[in-house]
Amino acid sequence: MEKEIGKITHWYDKIGVAVVDLQGALKIGDLIKVKKGSEEFEDSVVSMQIDHKGVSSAKKGDEVAIKLSQKAKEGAVICKVD
Repeated sequence: MEKEIGKITHWYDKIGVAVVDLQGALKIGDLIKVKKGSEEFEDSVVSMQIDHKGVSSAKKGDEVAIKLSQKAKEGAVICKVD
């Protein structure tokens, strides 16, 4: 089961990091799905930062930077996979 928890607002291609505006909780170790159009992939949250400081969890309303294993696009939807 998947639940939408945010959208990518910015993508840093050189470092493989997405900035996500969260509408739900997210923590290190969560399995997420990144979806944009017909493209999608699953990834595990291994690194997350708020204001350039490492955090282990984030809540609705936070803007977080997460490291992804594949390229993502601005506007992509982030879903938490249970």
